Amino acid sequence: MISKLLNKNKNFNILLAGILSITIGVGVARLAFTSLLPNMLEDFLTIKDAGIYASINFAGYLVGAIFTMFMQDINIKVKYFRIGVIISVITTFILATTTNETLWFYSRIIAGFGSGMVIIIGGALVMVKIDYENKTKAMGIHFAGIGTAIVLCELISQYVLMHGVWSDAWMVLSIYALFASCYVIHILSFDKELKKDAPKHKFSLDIFTPKVILLTFAYLTAGVGFVVQGTFLPDIINSLDGLDGYGSLAWLMVGIAGIPSAIIWMRFAHVFGALNIIIVVMFLHTIGILIPTLSNNIYLNLLSGAIYGSTFIALVALFMTLGGQIAAKNPVVLMGTFTAAYGIGQIIGPLYSVKLVDIYGNYDTTLYLTAFIVLIGIGLLFYSKKLERDFGKK
Repeated sequence: MISKLLNKNKNFNILLAGILSITIGVGVARLAFTSLLPNMLEDFLTIKDAGIYASINFAGYLVGAIFTMFMQDINIKVKYFRIGVIISVITTFILATTTNETLWFYSRIIAGFGSGMVIIIGGALVMVKIDYENKTKAMGIHFAGIGTAIVLCELISQYVLMHGVWSDAWMVLSIYALFASCYVIHILSFDKELKKDAPKHKFSLDIFTPKVILLTFAYLTAGVGFVVQGTFLPDIINSLDGLDGYGSLAWLMVGIAGIPSAIIWMRFAHVFGALNIIIVVMFLHTIGILIPTLSNNIYLNLLSGAIYGSTFIALVALFMTLGGQIAAKNPVVLMGTFTAAYGIGQIIGPLYSVKLVDIYGNYDTTLYLTAFIVLIGIGLLFYSKKLERDFGKK
């Protein structure tokens, strides 16, 4: 049994390692911050601090995404994937052991950089290694790891908080990441026979057609849509009248709804076309963003969390897979480009959020602006469809 799980070339193991890599790079190194934010706001952070730490984490993510775009050698990709995993573990351990603001600042930047390499190169490695005819379905399973990461980190965090404080939760998360990384690093690599060929792919600007440019900017708006709730959702829910303490439940709903979302939406994309489904998902995402501004009903706001989880994860899977398909043999190029755009959106979102919360005293204006930005992205996608009809699929 153990020997089968250690086989680098079995599809199940590749998908399992891919999901575990997401729980490390996205769950522990990034989104666990959201889960623990309400507790850290009680005795350590301010909303302004949270916004700054979120933005610099995403800035590091952006740098990591751009960095991966220029990697040609598959061996180099594997090397930096491993570095990204290790960075995710070490930077989380730092959060558990100190409250030094300077260390936290650099730790969040570096964690973002490592996370960028983990999700982009990890996704590319899974896509290259997996032996499925329908790789779209396989990548849908892979990106289910984002929902799994949220649920896993939320359950670990809330369990530890029942018996300790937020720093204890960071410590347990770093220990989990350490053990999981051993399996991930082993599986997502290549046998010696495969390394002999060491395929290299040249970076070319020819791939950046008008359609791709529009898709890139649309994904930037999706990054803004993701990050505001992705950073503040528990605090948004807790700030509503009568809902104090329900933020963690809403965040758990995000993860639960997110686990099957990529697989379901990818199936719809296969039938109705990726662009059509991306437009539908972004529209639903906009509705989820606006719900907390319209009602403090607990069920509607839990639904907001579920809509958020089922849409942002689907958008990541849909855009990443679409980028991989357009780029063909070198999926890292467009996956990196899309993720870089997504990262820019993630830097912008927390900065204007904390400013607007400071001015108006609540999240409503922030959510209105965020929904408007996502609607701009939908407009770009419609124009992209027009280009596709007029000039062909490129």
